[in-house]
Amino acid sequence: MKRRDVIAMFGGAGAVAVAWPLVARAQQPAMPVIGYLGAESPERFALRLRAFHQGLESTGFHEGKNVAITYRWAEGHNDRLPALASDLVRSGVSVIAAPGGVPGALAAKAATSTISIVFEMGADPVAMGLVASLSRPGGNVTGVTSLNAEVAPKRLELLHELVPAATRFGLLVNPTNPKNAAATTSEIETAARRLGLGVDVLQASTEHDFDDVLAAVARTKAPLVIANETFFANRSEQLAALATRYAVPAAHQSREFVAAGGLLGYGGSVVQSHSQAGVYTGRILAGEKPADLPVQQVTKVEMYVNLRSAKMLGLDVPLSLIGRADEVFE
Repeated sequence: MKRRDVIAMFGGAGAVAVAWPLVARAQQPAMPVIGYLGAESPERFALRLRAFHQGLESTGFHEGKNVAITYRWAEGHNDRLPALASDLVRSGVSVIAAPGGVPGALAAKAATSTISIVFEMGADPVAMGLVASLSRPGGNVTGVTSLNAEVAPKRLELLHELVPAATRFGLLVNPTNPKNAAATTSEIETAARRLGLGVDVLQASTEHDFDDVLAAVARTKAPLVIANETFFANRSEQLAALATRYAVPAAHQSREFVAAGGLLGYGGSVVQSHSQAGVYTGRILAGEKPADLPVQQVTKVEMYVNLRSAKMLGLDVPLSLIGRADEVFE
């Protein structure tokens, strides 16, 4: 056998030996990718993000092991969400998770009619035009709702219980989330009429607006109901500090607000709702269709009261209200 034939034989065998692993690797299924459309930043969303991962992992999907997650963060700017959603669609993600309110869910739905979408919000997804019904979502969208929107009138009632002499109340909404703002305003005004109260609607869409709003409320001496809104929820400590500075009795949806000095917190459990959003995302990755997954409603509601703040505001907290609270800060 000639030397060049020996080289050719071994060279050919080597080429085949190298080719087989490459072919085998090429035939392995690609890791699915979740497109995570975040309304805020990862720092502000840390608690919700942990809950989402826990729900996802309960279905057998672990980031970096058998699923990848591409994150897009709007940093509190709702106007950025449509472009971020379109970017996720172009990147070819397997499913879009849009936990964190109505604007992200609407942006995702507008961006695609084929990629599955899982939302998380406190508003009514039927009224928002996201699904046909809670039991039969239809299309490519399903998700989880908490009771934050539904309990907004209860937030007013509890605040009225704490400040019974007040006849007018302020309501803070975010104009860049118009559907949510309109729905909340309608519900609060209806509840106010039932109680014989007046409502002044105030708007804030940036952090710079907060100081002006709280100062205006302080001048009227009106207690303030803060609407269910992701932008407000993730700035609860800032809002609590301003409410304390201007001596405004205020009700918010979160525990963080009350822990930071706000008077009252009342709202649905964000841990439960974001965890369930993770579960639904995993189930869709496993092959289920959004149209077959009814919208889940998280029914756990939590109430928090800050007695130290009540004392500073000169308010007496009824024992009946203290007894109903999940946690009391003293």
